Amino acid sequence: MSKKDKKVTKTSIGGQAVLEGVMMRGKTAMATAVRDAEGKIRMETKRVTPPEKQPWILRAPIIRGVVNFINSMVGGSKTLMRSAEVYGEEEEPSKFEKWLAEKLHVDLMGVVTTIALILGLGLSVLLFVMLPQWVSNGISALTGIESTSFWYNLIEGLVRIFIFVCYILLTSLMKDIRRTYMYHGAEHKTITCYEKGLELTPENARTCTRVHNRCGTTFLFFVMLVSILVFSVANTFLAVQGVWRMLLKIALLPLVAGLSYELLKALAKTDSWILFPLKAPGLALQRITTREPDDGMLEVAIAAFKKVLEMDADPTIPEEQFVTALKANVLLEQVNKILAPANVDESDGEWIVSILSGVPRSDLAKSTQLCQPSVVERAFDWAKQRLEGAPLWYITGDAEFYGYTFKVDSRVLIPRPETEELCEYALSLIKDGDSVLDLCTGSGAIAVTLAKKSSATVYASDISEGALELASQNAELNQASVQFIHSNLFENIEGKFNLIVSNPPYIPTADVQQLDKEVKDYEPILALDGGVDGLDFYRLIAKNASEYLEDGGLLLMEFGIGQAQDIANLLEESFTEIEIKKDISGKERIIKARKR
Repeated sequence: MSKKDKKVTKTSIGGQAVLEGVMMRGKTAMATAVRDAEGKIRMETKRVTPPEKQPWILRAPIIRGVVNFINSMVGGSKTLMRSAEVYGEEEEPSKFEKWLAEKLHVDLMGVVTTIALILGLGLSVLLFVMLPQWVSNGISALTGIESTSFWYNLIEGLVRIFIFVCYILLTSLMKDIRRTYMYHGAEHKTITCYEKGLELTPENARTCTRVHNRCGTTFLFFVMLVSILVFSVANTFLAVQGVWRMLLKIALLPLVAGLSYELLKALAKTDSWILFPLKAPGLALQRITTREPDDGMLEVAIAAFKKVLEMDADPTIPEEQFVTALKANVLLEQVNKILAPANVDESDGEWIVSILSGVPRSDLAKSTQLCQPSVVERAFDWAKQRLEGAPLWYITGDAEFYGYTFKVDSRVLIPRPETEELCEYALSLIKDGDSVLDLCTGSGAIAVTLAKKSSATVYASDISEGALELASQNAELNQASVQFIHSNLFENIEGKFNLIVSNPPYIPTADVQQLDKEVKDYEPILALDGGVDGLDFYRLIAKNASEYLEDGGLLLMEFGIGQAQDIANLLEESFTEIEIKKDISGKERIIKARKR
């Protein structure tokens, strides 16, 4: 391959290593990819103003360098803190912080970032302006070198470079910083891999160099190099001392940054060996600020880079935000905010967060247990499904009934609390050795409960094969012995039973469409529609049940509001001792009858 073919692609995309991740920035977008504590790559993207659409003054040489320098500091700090939210803990806001956010509309993240930026600038001034000047003053006093001379500024610049090298060497001893330097290496390798025209894979990126001409480390070296010349010229015309000298240097920093940026851009465009000595120190320093990344880090960097490429190519792609770790009480607040527009009961939000976090509902409001991003993501997804009308227990996939857990989905009705009273009543009637049949078993909630709570032999039937499949899973899940039969009521039933129990469909056909959206649109109509008057199944049961009951056997059925007397009338021909039982809310709910 010729030299001409080696670099086939040029890109202006640059990046920054963050905590357990990489930020990449292109012409119109930036993307930050972070691997969370559970190992999943999380992504946050943002649209940025392309250079050609910025005011001309901001694109002018030198000034553009100052603008980029400020944007890098401010944006870099925000990005670093955002990455920490993904991987680290989310602190609960204090009452004062909440008051600031709600009453004064203060951006707390912005305040924290500003404070961090001020502290960082203060430390930089102390280390790289004040300390070098103090050291140079001491050397000047010992050697007699004039403080306005070039040699004084050279000494001061060398001291500044020495402090910088010591600083990055010391920080590289810290475990978290070393990992950040590894992600820095992943960033460079990814960009170089793309510029070489190679497919963006960890295997290809691994073979690329971890140093790059446009690196911020090289930029910082140029800042220190250019500052020697700029401060020397300034001192020639403005011979100031002490504090005024420090203030002058601070005032000249934007000019130094702007010139250094232009130098960086110019040298990045050429591979001339003549100019290599100017690049060499910065490239050498990158050997310290970068480390060889592992393949997982390269995956993160590549994900961020590809996202920027995608968004630069397609301006319609929307921004996205990180899903960050949240404390359980904070997560509950956010889930309830999602549910609020649909007036969904807050208990649903409590169930969602409780199930996913493992925190009891009663403890949620004060719980500071950290929920990882995967839990937060699922909680938001469940809340959105609930907002659209999906029943809570279909979303979670489980429902509690009589102290047992049952799998539920659109093949079966969700077991209702009032049906627990039907089970309670049945258990009070079952004797040792009895045989029980559960007609229209659905999820198997009644059959499984009776099998678990009594010594009876329990059978269960349903016309729906899907319902029977799920009921069988529930029996296995709860370790209950139930024999399931595919049957349209008594069609495939053999033998006789001491008790037949049933909660058949009892909603009149015309009323089905008047039910709540989450019932009519999600739960099976087959298990709801009881015919024109809602009594079709009761007629068939009343007509045939006595043939399948032992002498003196009992029939126990749940029914709807206002149906008690009509069902009693249907049973009079074949049954005696007909009794109506009210549920806990005082509504007629259960009918019991004994075979004549």
